[in-house]
Amino acid sequence: MRLVIKIGSSIIAPGGRLDPSRVRALVDQLDLVHHDHVIVTSGAIACGASAFGSNQTPSRVIRMQAAAAVGQSRLMHTYEQLFFGKKVVAQLLLSSDDFLSSIRYRNLCHTVEELLRLKVLPIVNENDVVSVRELEGAFGDNDELSALMAGAVKADWLILLTDVDGFYRHNGSHDSKLVRRINRITPALEAECNGKGDLGRGGMSSKLRAARIATAGGTHVAIANGCQPDVIPLVLKHRVGTYFPPQRRKGKAQ
Repeated sequence: MRLVIKIGSSIIAPGGRLDPSRVRALVDQLDLVHHDHVIVTSGAIACGASAFGSNQTPSRVIRMQAAAAVGQSRLMHTYEQLFFGKKVVAQLLLSSDDFLSSIRYRNLCHTVEELLRLKVLPIVNENDVVSVRELEGAFGDNDELSALMAGAVKADWLILLTDVDGFYRHNGSHDSKLVRRINRITPALEAECNGKGDLGRGGMSSKLRAARIATAGGTHVAIANGCQPDVIPLVLKHRVGTYFPPQRRKGKAQ
């Protein structure tokens, strides 16, 4: 089985500082023997901003780019340490242009397939130093990027890990209820999405867009709390989070 795991800034860098123990808890859940994995990681800007003495995401795009340049190396160093002795990891810094150009997209697909064939684990992030789509909200804190990667690698699952348990519906009062399964994403559901977090830029709206993209390509999608113990195996058993079934079949094992 092939999984794309997207880890949000709120999980990697709570309070604006990198927390390796949280990332380690997720790495320890991966079945590296039986499954292929691609990690789409956020957190570079938060890691870089903390190096500048700030726990808040910079407001100016140029400062975000500078923070990303500093933070990306710290982020990859952390992943290399956590996977040491388990997997060789590779860094892929991408932009929207890599998916819009047929030549670049084909090269990307071939490279990732070769990495997976060689049992290397790709770690993907938006190239914030030269691209500002995510910084301006277009990529939604890597949510859309993770959905596009799921399509590129023909993933069986896309798991969007954030700091909430899944998608909540409001019932007309202050109470809200976790929705465990969403068969179809409607405008009414999207209208219920609330705002973005302090560190992430996507919010629930971008996660619904990512789910729509990935399920349209035949991928199972879940939004779940990355702080939940054993969240990844529990998601695969449909026991936690909000699940979105694929809108078409791939003919591959689930």
